Amino acid sequence: MHCPFCRNPDSRVIDSRTSDDGLSIRRRRQCPKCGGRFSTIETASLNVIKRSGVIEPFSREKVMSGVRKACQGRPVTEADLAVLAQAVEESVRQTGSSQIDTNEIGLAILGPLRHLDEIAYLRFASVYQAFDTLEDFESAIDQLRADHHGAGAGSTHGAE
Repeated sequence: MHCPFCRNPDSRVIDSRTSDDGLSIRRRRQCPKCGGRFSTIETASLNVIKRSGVIEPFSREKVMSGVRKACQGRPVTEADLAVLAQAVEESVRQTGSSQIDTNEIGLAILGPLRHLDEIAYLRFASVYQAFDTLEDFESAIDQLRADHHGAGAGSTHGAE
């Protein structure tokens, strides 16, 4: 790591801390030549393999953007979307792979989105899973209903 003050190619770490989300490390460094102190942030790289074959860095903002469309008109906040995007990133990082296919990201979105808002989940799933017929929607709705009945009465929405 080059010193940003004198361009010396060496520096020493004087303090390391994990970030709030636990996905990066903040390091406080000092240049042995000029004594200047500076901070660096290190993250493990995570790349996305798009359908076209193009590889690009994972972006929480892209996850939020895609899900935001499904959530239009729903009671979902930007903070909710940020939490969902963080959960998706943590999920795909747990695979241990440094490259992940867009299809796997879509699968990682479905679970948290389903818990966040079932209507947004159906909207996202209908595009992501390419629903072609009313039966595709009916099947997804039947699955949601079956999960509600299997989980007991405490999992339904509304005042209780």
